[in-house]
Amino acid sequence: MTVSAHKVQPNLSPIPGIRNIIAIGSGKGGVGKSTTAVNLALALAAEGVRVGVLDADIYGPSVPAMLGLSGRPDSPDGKTIEPMRAYGVEAMSIGLLVDQDTPMIWRGPMATSALTQLLEQTRWGGEEGLDYLIVDLPPGTGDIQLTLAQKIPVAGAVIVTTPQEIATLDARKALKMFEKVEVPVLGLIENMAVHVCSNCGHSEHIFGSGGGAQMAERYGVPLLGSLPLDVGIREQGDAGSPITAAAPDSPAAQAYRQAARAMAQALDGRPRAPMPISASLRD
Repeated sequence: MTVSAHKVQPNLSPIPGIRNIIAIGSGKGGVGKSTTAVNLALALAAEGVRVGVLDADIYGPSVPAMLGLSGRPDSPDGKTIEPMRAYGVEAMSIGLLVDQDTPMIWRGPMATSALTQLLEQTRWGGEEGLDYLIVDLPPGTGDIQLTLAQKIPVAGAVIVTTPQEIATLDARKALKMFEKVEVPVLGLIENMAVHVCSNCGHSEHIFGSGGGAQMAERYGVPLLGSLPLDVGIREQGDAGSPITAAAPDSPAAQAYRQAARAMAQALDGRPRAPMPISASLRD
């Protein structure tokens, strides 16, 4: 894949060394947003592009556990941080800088400051830079989401929801928030769309059906994919070995790869950035 840098919000410029920042958001918690973000990143990396994941959930970071990361990242100069690496992707999270059981009792300005520091002081991509930086947002539409939308150059956003009506109600708020701050919504991903019994093969729509497709049609955005409710996704995520890496030929992993390709294609249809973004510009 050849990846171009794409246009970001007005009055902002792409960050040197990062061609495209894609925000993964949701209107509520519990819809599998972090699991989706991590598996999308690994699916993109499997296509041969350079990918990073920024865990923007300052209060409840989960990306390190899902990627099986532990220890502390290095700081070669005392000012910048080397991202940690797993399964072909780079990652940074506040969870890598504090003890696992330490609660982040911070007000909004402190949390947003931590987010911008993690983004700007991490040495993403080395000399070659990143094609995509996937940002796993916390649920909702609060301070961190607004900071990302107003101060960080985002090429596009993806909304994760389940088919359940109560989930799509909240997902609409996240979609509207991105629209108001002029971040293009690349599409929706419907998680936990169908469960297939591992014993008998019976399919059941536990959280309802068609919610994601109806929301996509209503707001005129693509439905990038429908992901299964699969015990393997949960087991591999808990084990620190996401299913796209642990079982790349499984139906669940293939669903993530199809959604990642659709997301990349949706971004590719957006206007390009005015000039190429080179990692060397950071120096």
